[in-house]
Amino acid sequence: MIDPNIVRDLFQRRFGIHPRLIVRAPGRVNLIGEHTDYNDGFVFPAAIDRATLVAARPRTDRLVHVVAADYDAEDEFSLDTVEFSTTTPWSNYIRGVVKALQVAGHTLGGANLLITSDIPRGAGLSSSAALEVAVGYSFQILNKLNILGEALALLAQGAENSFVGVQCGIMDQFISALGQANHALLLDCRDLNYRPVPIPPDVRLIVCDSHIERTLAGSAYNQRRSECEQAVRLLRRHLPKITALRDVSPEQFAALQAELPEPVRARARHVVSENDRVVRSAAALEAGDVATFGRLMNESHASLRDDYEVSIPAMDALVAAAQQVPGCYGSRLTGAGFGGCTISLVDPTAVDLFRSSVAEAYRHATGHDATIYVCRASNGVGRAGSDT
Repeated sequence: MIDPNIVRDLFQRRFGIHPRLIVRAPGRVNLIGEHTDYNDGFVFPAAIDRATLVAARPRTDRLVHVVAADYDAEDEFSLDTVEFSTTTPWSNYIRGVVKALQVAGHTLGGANLLITSDIPRGAGLSSSAALEVAVGYSFQILNKLNILGEALALLAQGAENSFVGVQCGIMDQFISALGQANHALLLDCRDLNYRPVPIPPDVRLIVCDSHIERTLAGSAYNQRRSECEQAVRLLRRHLPKITALRDVSPEQFAALQAELPEPVRARARHVVSENDRVVRSAAALEAGDVATFGRLMNESHASLRDDYEVSIPAMDALVAAAQQVPGCYGSRLTGAGFGGCTISLVDPTAVDLFRSSVAEAYRHATGHDATIYVCRASNGVGRAGSDT
C-alpha cells in the first residue's frame, strides 16, 4: 500500500506546497460473474487493498495541471477546452472525467493533481476505473459538489465510454466507488441494486498476475458481445419478452438451446449459467459455505474456457496450479480474458504453500513468472491520510 505521506512529499516537491487533499480509489477483483455485465446480469466484485492515489490542490485559474508520478510525465489543459489528447493518452482518463463533470452541469475550478498507483497496469484489476473515480472524487471535494457514489460511478463509466472510447460496463467504476471493507458486492448490472456480502474472515483472496498481455481482449470482447446479442434475437422468437440473456433461466435455455447455432449457443450457455452461478455463490458465501463457493469458481473457469473461449493455455495452467494446492477452495480467470489475472479463494493456513507451489508450477508450465498478491476487500473511494 502507498504511504500517503510519500504522496504528500512528492506533491510538495513538484508544486512547492502541500496538497489540500489526498484521495484513494481502489482497484477491484471480480470473484465470479464474468461477461455478464453487458448482458444485464449479475457480478460479484470486491474492492482490493491496492489503489490509485490523487493528491490535489485548487488553482486560482482555469487550468488543470496533472503530474503522473509513475510515468514521470505531465499534462496541462484548460477547463474551457477539454479535448482528447493524442500526445498524452494516459491523461484522457482525467480529461474525460473533468469533461463529464462539466457536461453534468457542475462548475469546476482549476487544480494541480499528482497521481500514483500500486494497481498493476494491464492486469485486469481496473487501474483505469480507479483513476477515473479518484479524479472525480477529488474534483467533487475541491468544488464542494454533492455527488452520490452511484452517480460518480456512472459519470466515470460515461467518461471511459464516450471520451476514452472503451465500451466498458459499470462494474469496475461501481465497486471502486462503493466497495466495502471485508465484503464483496452482489451487483445487478441492470438496475444497479446491490447487496454487500461478508467475506468470511477465515479465507484469503489471492490474485495471481500471469504477466500475459491481453492483446486479444478488445477484439474478442466486441465479438462476444455481438454473439450474445444474436442469441437474444434468436431466443426472442420463443421468449418475446426478453431483452437480454439475463432474462433467460437455465431451464428455458436447456429447452431452447437447439435453436441457436454454434458458437452462439456456447456463448449464451456461459452467460446464462454464469448468472445462475453468481446468485448461488453469493448465497453460499452468506452462509459461510466456502466449499460451495470454490466449486462454483471452478465451474466458472471451465465455462469461460470451453463455452466463452476467452482463456488461453497459460491462464489454464495458472488456474490448474492453484486448484491443485490443498487448502485452495477454488480458482478462476478474472477479467475479460486472454491473459491478466486469476482469483483464488484460499485457507489462511495454505497461503505460503499456495504462493510457492503456484509460482513453481506456473513457471514450469509456461516459462513465465507470476506475481502473487494476497488481498483483502477494502472500502471504496475516500480520503487518504491527514489532509492539509
